[in-house]
Amino acid sequence: MASSKIKSVDFYRKIPRDLTEASVSGAGMSILAAFVMIFLFGMELNSYLMMNTTTTVVVDNSLDGDFLRINFNVSFPALSCEFASVDVNDVLGTNRLNITKEIRKYSIDQNLQRTRSGFENGPYLRAIKHDDEIDVEYTEGAISLNARNFEKASHLYPILVVNFFAPWCSWSKRLRPAWEKAANIIRTRYDPDMDGRILVGKVDCTEEIELCKRNNIQGYPSIRIFRKGSDGREPESYYGDRDTNSLVTTMEELVAPISAESLTHTGYKFKQPAVFTGGCRLEGFVYVKKVPGNLVISAHSPAHSFDAFQMNMSHVISRFSFGKKITAEGFSDFKRVLPYLGRNHEKLNAKSYIADRGNSSTKNITIEHHLQVVKTEVLTRAHKIIEDYEYTAHSSLVNSPVIPATKFHYELSPMQVVIEESHKSFSHFLTNLCAIIGGVFTVAGILDSILHNTIRLIKKVELGKNF
Repeated sequence: MASSKIKSVDFYRKIPRDLTEASVSGAGMSILAAFVMIFLFGMELNSYLMMNTTTTVVVDNSLDGDFLRINFNVSFPALSCEFASVDVNDVLGTNRLNITKEIRKYSIDQNLQRTRSGFENGPYLRAIKHDDEIDVEYTEGAISLNARNFEKASHLYPILVVNFFAPWCSWSKRLRPAWEKAANIIRTRYDPDMDGRILVGKVDCTEEIELCKRNNIQGYPSIRIFRKGSDGREPESYYGDRDTNSLVTTMEELVAPISAESLTHTGYKFKQPAVFTGGCRLEGFVYVKKVPGNLVISAHSPAHSFDAFQMNMSHVISRFSFGKKITAEGFSDFKRVLPYLGRNHEKLNAKSYIADRGNSSTKNITIEHHLQVVKTEVLTRAHKIIEDYEYTAHSSLVNSPVIPATKFHYELSPMQVVIEESHKSFSHFLTNLCAIIGGVFTVAGILDSILHNTIRLIKKVELGKNF
């Protein structure tokens, strides 16, 4: 009695097998339904295992502080490391000049290959001392050198000290009296004909353009020290004071080792190897405020002048990015999420910007890059946050009324993009799986019923025609 009551709630009542009828169409439909179920099951499994992403745009509420890191690696084939300067300014009035912290300079050749281990930053950060009297009468003491006698002098005298100057340069004008007086004193003490250990010379770079280019003179005045027998070795640059006493003292220190029959270099603190190749690679990072601003790379010196028409700011950008550098541990995650970051990830990387020096209309050119920066956050399935800054870049070459430079104008968006990784829950997978099995089974049953009844109807029609 109890079992009969339980059977009354059976939703799946069984039909005796003897009362069922198998058909070819039913068998075909069953096989087709099985294949459809397997195919849909595979697609659902793939969807379950696949990572899904949702993208939203929200107001930037990041907690990484008020400062943003800018990373860069830029090569300038025609800008000397001697004068290359990185400056930062913004709309709030920040103006930082010749930033050296966390920035490295490397001399490079025309093929962008490094020629020395590194260049020491900041030789001109101190004030350069000059003679107090400028417009005094003086006797010419330095020997004028040109392309014809320069090589002879450098091979004839153990020490050749040369002032590369430009007559229009105010710093050259200020150095000239002290240089000529120092040359006269050195000539008196170390006569070039009788003693022959040192010669003090000068080169006018407005007349000897090729000679100055050959010695990579970009700022005026530039004092170079050449040593006899130093073929293939870089000359030295003098970065010390420019008053008469300092110049004479330095020159006597150069001569002193020769009198002792020693040609070793002295340890004078204001001398270092000259930048004898024309290019410079700047790499490192700076921190800037999160407001519109500029990162400017140019030739700068508080004690030199520059010929704007001779400056060439062509450059190759190896890397330019914003934000913290991704660690090696997070690099694998970064490579996985990189497709989510679109086409604006480090968009300036591996780009070249060349000013055509052969065209007179392209001289005195400043190269500007306008960057619109948007922060992107990726929340991974492991609940780790990967941050990146994407940016658009528009570059242009403009005629500059002052010394040419390379400028990166950056502006941060107040919005940020949030990308969240997610995957379907197992319960959702089971629900879809049941829907696939039940749906295919039901649809296949309906189609089989229609097909079976259609065949029976056709047979009845045919049977009626026969009678």
